Amino acid sequence: MDFKALFSQLVILYSRLTTSQKIIIAGAVAGIVAFLVFLVVYTSKGGMRDGYQVLFDSLSPADAAKVVEQLEKDGIPYRIPRENVIEVPKEVVYKERMAIASMGIPKESRVGFELFDTQEFGATNFDQNVKFLRALEGELARTIDSLAPVERSSVNLALPKESLFVTKEVAPTASVMVQLKEGRRLSTKQVAGIKNLVASAVPRLEPVNVTLINDEGETLGDDDEFVQMSELSLMQQQYKLREEHKREEKIVKVLSPFIGGNERVVAKVTMEFDFSQRSSTSETFDPENVVRSEQVLEEKREGAKPKEVGGVPGAVSNIAPVEGLASSQGNESYTKNSSTTNYEISKTVSTTKGEFAKIKRITAAVVVDGKYESKLDEAGSPTQEMVYVALDESQLDAISSLVKQSIGIDEERGDQVTVRNFQFEGTGAAMAAKGPVGEIQSAMDAYLTPFAPLLKYLLVAIILFVAYKKVIAPFAERMLEFSKEEEEMQRPKLMIEEDEDEDLVEKVQQMRKKVESQLGFGEEMNEDELKYEVLLEKVKSAVEDRPSEIAHVLQALVEEELAERTSS
Repeated sequence: MDFKALFSQLVILYSRLTTSQKIIIAGAVAGIVAFLVFLVVYTSKGGMRDGYQVLFDSLSPADAAKVVEQLEKDGIPYRIPRENVIEVPKEVVYKERMAIASMGIPKESRVGFELFDTQEFGATNFDQNVKFLRALEGELARTIDSLAPVERSSVNLALPKESLFVTKEVAPTASVMVQLKEGRRLSTKQVAGIKNLVASAVPRLEPVNVTLINDEGETLGDDDEFVQMSELSLMQQQYKLREEHKREEKIVKVLSPFIGGNERVVAKVTMEFDFSQRSSTSETFDPENVVRSEQVLEEKREGAKPKEVGGVPGAVSNIAPVEGLASSQGNESYTKNSSTTNYEISKTVSTTKGEFAKIKRITAAVVVDGKYESKLDEAGSPTQEMVYVALDESQLDAISSLVKQSIGIDEERGDQVTVRNFQFEGTGAAMAAKGPVGEIQSAMDAYLTPFAPLLKYLLVAIILFVAYKKVIAPFAERMLEFSKEEEEMQRPKLMIEEDEDEDLVEKVQQMRKKVESQLGFGEEMNEDELKYEVLLEKVKSAVEDRPSEIAHVLQALVEEELAERTSS
């Protein structure tokens, strides 16, 4: 891009403008430059006021005291516009900030595991344990500070000594103090999260042994019944309002097409909920028994019964049997059957938990506007005046049925719906004033309102088109005209257009005829002679205006002619 040519064109354009145009353009440019200067110079300074700039911000009271003490030693003027903010002259702010930071000021009140970056010779086990405790507390406090509602926190851990006896072991405990940002609060989940965070970082620490308080000394935790009840009540109230609003919108959407618009229907719904949740467990036994196991035992014995030895102890028993006594021997058969069957009794166990909110009752109050008809004159012709006509009972019953169906009214549950017909203030006047203009307005509202978003973009497009036609296009045309004028100015003077020659010849002929007729000369005229004379006059004027350039041209022509002759 040729910036030099562009700048020259702008200069030429500015020189051709009128005085009023120059004043307007100069004022606009000055206003834009002043606005940019204001944005760059003033808004970029931020805290710089009256030559002072913020040195340190959000300091603790101890660190602020150390910084003030060091500034007084260095003889640097300072001021404290608000709590824990120190300002110094802007020309020394960076130098003094680096000098104070090199001395370890401000020093963060809490430390983390960077305590172990340097090793100390001769440190005892007790020293190491204390350093570990400080580092762990500092790391936990840093993590809690990163939460959005927390501005500053402090963690204290109580870690008892380990004991070899289980009965003498003491569980560790922790206390956390949080300073919340203005207007912020911790939810129940956030409180539980902080407790679980601290408990997870310390061995054998349970969340119930973590005590959390705020900067006002109030205990925060899951056992805070007041906080739990308030949050639960808020959630229930929001749920109730949301459900009521849904049903109100349903009523308005159902009735507005028949009544004549949303503004002619008012619906209010009140719902009563039972938020108590119940859980029930039931066991159902199946009467159809299923065999789980079966055991069958069978015993069988056949053959003679063994001889039994018996009698009175003594000599008689030891001798042969006495003749005449019957023998006790006989045949034997033994059989035994045993069967055991175990049946499985099937059962179904189901656990049912009640819903979050159960509807106890719904009551709805609906107010609708009536109809407006044209008032008849004495001749029976309608006039522009509108008369209010109340809805009859059948129409109100139909509206009541629609409302009941739309929001799910259960009469057995005790739900009620009340529909009333009243004349709305302002509606009658608006209907009465409805004439040709009102009809046009209604038509515009009916047909143009849905296209309102598109009309906005169309309006922006029209404004851009007008700006292009009235501002950008004329400016571009003028720039093109100036460029054409420059090209014509740079064109060689000896170039003569055919049209220009014809115009000049025609003019000269007319003038010559007029002069010859006045002087009494003949009408014969040579056209070639006139062209020659015109060309000769132009060459003479060019030689008079630019003699040195014409001389160079003639010299170049002569040298070229001589070179051709020598070469030939």
